[in-house]
Order: sequence, then C-alpha cells, then structure tokens
Amino acid sequence: MSQRAGIDLETSLGYLLKETSSALRAAMEEVLRPLGMTVTRYSCLELLAQRPGLSGAELARGVFVTRQSMNVLLQALENEGYVTRAEPTAGKVLPTRLTPRGRRELEQATRAVRSVEDRMLSGMSEADRAHAFRLLQAMVRSLRGDPGA
Repeated sequence: MSQRAGIDLETSLGYLLKETSSALRAAMEEVLRPLGMTVTRYSCLELLAQRPGLSGAELARGVFVTRQSMNVLLQALENEGYVTRAEPTAGKVLPTRLTPRGRRELEQATRAVRSVEDRMLSGMSEADRAHAFRLLQAMVRSLRGDPGA
C-alpha cells in the first residue's frame, strides 16, 4: 500500500493562513451584517475613503473582486447614495467618491471591523504584531515575484 504524498495540514503555513483568512472574514461579516454591510462593500468604501477617485478597475484589484462584480457593487452603492460617479467622457475614466452618507456608514463599519482586528491581535505584543506584519508582507512579495522590494 503506497502512502499518498501531500501537504500536512497540521504544519502547513499556507493552510493556516487560509484558515486565518476564513476566520477573519467570518468575524467581519458577523459584525458588519447588522449594519447592512458585507466585507466587500466595507472594503470598497474604506478604499475609496483612503484613496478617493480610484477607477472601478483599481477598486476591483484593491478589493480582490472582478471588474464585473465591482461595477455591480458601485452601481448599487451609487443608487443607495453611498458614492457618486461622474460619467466618463471620451474614454476618460472619472473618479468615484464617497458621499457624506457613505462616510457616515463607513465610520460605523470601521469601528466594527477595528473591534474584530483588535480581538484577533489581543494575545500578541506590539513586537509580535510588528514581526507578523513584516513576515506577511515578505510572503506577499515573494508570491508576487518581488522578494527584494
């Protein structure tokens, strides 16, 4: 009987990162749901607050969704009064910006998400947090093929 060569899930860092990501997303959805928000919607609003004027394609990349999904989300956010989008002219993409209503809703959601992140990091010292942050950044750079950056 041959043994199956595979990844030991008990010691796989990749599996642990996926499990962490899944747990984080579930905890965020739990605190955002009562606010009528999803993680994707929150992420879009947060990104727009920090980088006003991003295009739909830039938002899609930043929120980790397809451009098609982002267009659907932006249409909904615009219809609900969370964002304003100018009409493109002659192929030029004009910016999307938060409205005052979008900013108010984002403030509430940010507090909820911050509470989840605080809970996630509660057992770590500042030095542990900084070290984990650097390690995760290095992993992302390596996977993107830019280990020296």
